[in-house]
Amino acid sequence: MAALAVLLLAAVGAVALLLANEKSFIYFPTRDYEASPEDYGLRAESVEIAAAGGPRLRGWWIHGAGRTALLFFHGNGGNISHRLERTKMLVEALGVDVALVDYRGYGKSEGRPGEAGLYADGDAIYDAARARGFSPERIVLFGESLGSAVAIETALRRPARAVILEAPFLSVPKMAKTVYPFLPAFLVRTRFDNEGKIARVTVPKLIAAAEKDDVVPFDHARRLYELAGEPKTFYVIRGAAHNNTYIVGGAAYLEAWRKFLQSD
Repeated sequence: MAALAVLLLAAVGAVALLLANEKSFIYFPTRDYEASPEDYGLRAESVEIAAAGGPRLRGWWIHGAGRTALLFFHGNGGNISHRLERTKMLVEALGVDVALVDYRGYGKSEGRPGEAGLYADGDAIYDAARARGFSPERIVLFGESLGSAVAIETALRRPARAVILEAPFLSVPKMAKTVYPFLPAFLVRTRFDNEGKIARVTVPKLIAAAEKDDVVPFDHARRLYELAGEPKTFYVIRGAAHNNTYIVGGAAYLEAWRKFLQSD
């Protein structure tokens, strides 16, 4: 009985530790930039945006042809400087302007990340694009990985032309079940419930799945596509893992973007 009590106490302690440090298992921000837009030959200006709750978000407005604004909601690691290579590809291939702004707690942005906070950041970045004169019909929401949840929520709160989701997941509890199968889903407080929201997104959707995703199970993207209403497109990035989609995807990847944006 004593041994059982010790095991139960250890289990309770492990769960309490996970709950207390839940955000540290979801968000992996870095503060220092590894590059600047100028390093990639991009025309950019620094932006500072006031988000709900007080923090000021910082990032770059990358100039393209000025016709379409792509709001780039990045994943849970690093910061916007790690997205400049992809941004350069998108600007050169598609001519889009790119709003590349860090969530609260990432890069030079103030505050700490959290689910409600990231949703508020999505609103603030969208509103900044509108203030620049971009109408909803000229705004495309792009979310990679964790950013897919921000893109989906923003699409439910604000009108837009289209949504592009890359390597998306169903929800944080479903991801937790994959990574920590011993942890009961009801103990996970952060939701990011893409599975429950995607059917309410009415604008055209491109859902891109990495064929060899080593972080988010491929079936998550497939299931989101099945749950989504029309119009929708499913694209498999052949041979790609979670973090090298645009590199492995190459010309075919960019063509999938171009085709979708021309038809949405």
